[in-house]
Amino acid sequence: MDHAHIDHPAAAGAAEKTGGWYVDDRCTNCDVARQYAPDLIREVDGRSEIYRQPQGEEEVGRLLAAAFACHTRSIRHTSQRLDPALDPFPLPLDDTVLLCGQNSTHTAGANSYLVRRPSGTAMLVDTPRWSPALAARYDTIADVTDVLLTHRDHAAHGRRYADHFGARLWIHEGDLDAAPDADRIIRGTGTVEIAEGMLAHPLPGHTEGSVLYVADETYCFSGDSFYWSRTTGDIEVADSVTWYSIRELAASLARTADSLRFEWLLPGHGDRKRLPAEEMAERMSRLTARTQELAPRPVDFTALRW
Repeated sequence: MDHAHIDHPAAAGAAEKTGGWYVDDRCTNCDVARQYAPDLIREVDGRSEIYRQPQGEEEVGRLLAAAFACHTRSIRHTSQRLDPALDPFPLPLDDTVLLCGQNSTHTAGANSYLVRRPSGTAMLVDTPRWSPALAARYDTIADVTDVLLTHRDHAAHGRRYADHFGARLWIHEGDLDAAPDADRIIRGTGTVEIAEGMLAHPLPGHTEGSVLYVADETYCFSGDSFYWSRTTGDIEVADSVTWYSIRELAASLARTADSLRFEWLLPGHGDRKRLPAEEMAERMSRLTARTQELAPRPVDFTALRW
C-alpha cells in the first residue's frame, strides 16, 4: 500500500485523527471487506467506510484480512504500508476449506476457495488474483489437481492457475467462450460427479453456464447463483444482477434444490454461512418458491443490498 498516494483526502484526514485506517475512493461497494469486519466497516452512500478503528489484535487481524481481500486495495492506512508478511490468506474456514482472499478486479472481486480432498490433493474453486507467489503458496498446502470455474465472470485467471499446477480446468458449455481452452467441459443440466465426493450441479440463470459445486454433502460453492444476505438473514438470489435469466434461475432451482445437501454456503459474492443441513434444505426450498415470483428486470448494481 503506497502511503504517499491518498485517493480520498477527507477520509484520510479524518482517519489520521482517529487511528489511521480509511477506505479510498476506488471502492466498488463489492461487500468483501464488510464480510470480514462488519463491525468495523459499513456501507455509506454506496461505498464502504471505516466507522470504527480496530482495537486489539483480533480486530486488527480482521481489518487486515479485509485489506488483503479487497480487490481494489482500497483499505489503507495513512502511515503504514500493507506488509505482505501480515497476509493471513489462505484462511482456513475448517479442516477442509480455505478462503483464498486476494480477490481480483478481473473477477469482479469474487471470493475463491481451496478445497482439500481425502486423497491429500486439493481443488481450487474460482481463483484469486493471479500471482506466481500466491500459486507457490498453494503448492505448499497440497497438490492442486483441478480448477473449478463456477461461471464466466470468474474465469479470468483459471488457465494460468491450472497451467501452474498442471491441473484440469473445468467450465460449463454455456460459458465455454470465457474459457475456450478448458480441459473438462460440463454439459447439459444433469448432476455430474467430477471426482469422488465432488458434485457439479449445472444451474443456468445468473449466466447460461453457471454451476454449483458441492463437496462431501457439506460445502456448497454457489458462485453468483445465491448467497447469504446479512440484510435479510437468509439465502438470497441477486436478481438485480442476473445476467442471463431470472426465470431460468427459478427453473434451475426448482430442478436442483431438493437434491442439494450442504451445511456451508460459500458464494463468490455475498456472505458465507454455516447451518445444519436440514435448515439449509428448508431455506433452499423457500428460496426456490420466492425466486418463482421474481420478474426479469434490468441489471442494477445499486439495487443490491448484501
